Amino acid sequence: MSTPTASAARPPGADLPEHPDQLWRDTEPKKAYDVVIVGGGGHGLATAHYLAKLGITDVAVLEKGWLAGGNMARNTTLIRSNYLWDESAGIYEHALKLWEGLEDDLGYPILFSQRGVLNLAHTEQDVRDSVRRVEANRLNGIDAEWLGPDEVAKVCPIVNVSDGIRYPVQGATFQPRAGIAKHDHVAWGFARRADEAGIDIVENCEVTGFVTDGDRVTGARTTRGDIACGTVALCAAGHTSVLLDMLGVRAPLQSHPLQALVSELLEPVHPTIVMSNAVHVYVSQAHKGELVMGAGVDASNGYGQRGAFGIIERQMAAAVELFPVFARAHLLRSWAGVVDVTPDASPIVGHTPYGNVFLNCGWGTGGFKATPGIGWAFADTVAHGRPHPLVAPFGLDRFVTGALVDEHGAAAVAH
Repeated sequence: MSTPTASAARPPGADLPEHPDQLWRDTEPKKAYDVVIVGGGGHGLATAHYLAKLGITDVAVLEKGWLAGGNMARNTTLIRSNYLWDESAGIYEHALKLWEGLEDDLGYPILFSQRGVLNLAHTEQDVRDSVRRVEANRLNGIDAEWLGPDEVAKVCPIVNVSDGIRYPVQGATFQPRAGIAKHDHVAWGFARRADEAGIDIVENCEVTGFVTDGDRVTGARTTRGDIACGTVALCAAGHTSVLLDMLGVRAPLQSHPLQALVSELLEPVHPTIVMSNAVHVYVSQAHKGELVMGAGVDASNGYGQRGAFGIIERQMAAAVELFPVFARAHLLRSWAGVVDVTPDASPIVGHTPYGNVFLNCGWGTGGFKATPGIGWAFADTVAHGRPHPLVAPFGLDRFVTGALVDEHGAAAVAH
């Protein structure tokens, strides 16, 4: 018998680099920065990362709580780009392409799994709308297919495609490149890269007001002292309207709770993502095995990270209707985020009445999937003082001109 070598006797993972105790520094804010980003979620951190790539590193990311503890920690991690209008398809497809190389860019495992997404059609009108969207996607170079019920069953065998249910499946759109990623890892990867570039990430630092001089903001008042700034980038998602109120700026935003839930851990049974407007649910299976389910926003307005039980009850009933195999699964936990919604279900990105304040909000339920794309485009916008062409159609002024980008249909259930 041969004697084991030293390397063979090492425990698994011994050759991997040691994980640092901290991925980013616990910093005290300086008195002044060239750029202050308000909001330490996915969009704020991604903006910081891409600003660093542009050579701008005198930047602070101010987060009122713990890093990425808002919607970034509370979303259902769906990633797709199959939106109807050219403007939406442009930014989401750019984001998806960045997702495909993001793990290498960040040098951090984000567990991006491209398993595809099925958007089910249950009525003749659903079919017409879905086929239209598939053709629009193809014209924009986005991978999109129309599948009949039998083909849907081949992609996801556990979907109920029988005729005996309330809303029989008449087909589905399918985007093979869509997928999911581990949201916490995404935030940590962006934070680590930004920190390595010298950007300050300041947690527990709530913005309570702004110092203005005419049409410019010269500083932010925070719970950790006043901070002077050359440029302000607002990335506060559902609390954006609170910040805009401090500046006396009105925007067509409403904040709603958005609930989601997960089941107990299960063996791998669900190979893709399934979404349905008619029965109002979307379902995927996370890396650990839990089913991740969501639906639409609560009808009430508010900033609380909680919602009504009726929403959960209805989305579980819908999930069981579409997936009878889940009937005996147990609910493990539920939660809610706070999403900011615009009248046309599209974001607001670009200028504000203040010359050095830039706005990134209104993503509703689609913020996570846009994370690298909007971070890239918003950083370019902030760096050059004008909207990048990818986000130019989403300016605040469209609600005056009427040039809306109505994505209520393609926004699906909630994502």
